[in-house]
Amino acid sequence: MRVVAGELRGRRIEAPPGTDTRPTTDKVREATFNALGSLDLVRDALVVDLYAGSGALGIEALSRGAAHCTFVERDRTALRTLRSNIEALGLEGRAKVASGDALVLGRGPAADLVLADPPYGFDRWGDLLDVVSAPFVVAESGRELEPHDGWVVQRSKRYGRTWVTFLERAEGPGIVDDVDERQ
Repeated sequence: MRVVAGELRGRRIEAPPGTDTRPTTDKVREATFNALGSLDLVRDALVVDLYAGSGALGIEALSRGAAHCTFVERDRTALRTLRSNIEALGLEGRAKVASGDALVLGRGPAADLVLADPPYGFDRWGDLLDVVSAPFVVAESGRELEPHDGWVVQRSKRYGRTWVTFLERAEGPGIVDDVDERQ
């Protein structure tokens, strides 16, 4: 797995061993961050990467100009890999790793953008969105997500068996773009 674009383009990112972590594919990261870039949501942003795993999403945000990323992960093996990736890429000054449950720590630091990629069986999206304080969330799931109170689905797109949904707080403009892209 490699960083797709930005200052770290082409640099290798290690994935945690085993099957407990499902890293976001390069194709999905590229499409997601190209869309976020067109919305001007990454450059200079404060980002939180929930269920960080290898850190691929947050690292991609940093590579594309995010000011800082807080990575939240609770799995010990994934935490070791995540810390190793941050160190190998020289991102220690722009990254913080928080060990713990995303449903608790998601309420944490101020952020402009939250990247949430829990295991596909995750079914507590409402609880997660209730604790997030950021105005914009990118949710990666194994199924299409329904709108949640206080949030507007800005975009929902399918890449194979992965759904990527852009959610914005309801106070913002509400344009819905639902596209199904099958691989």
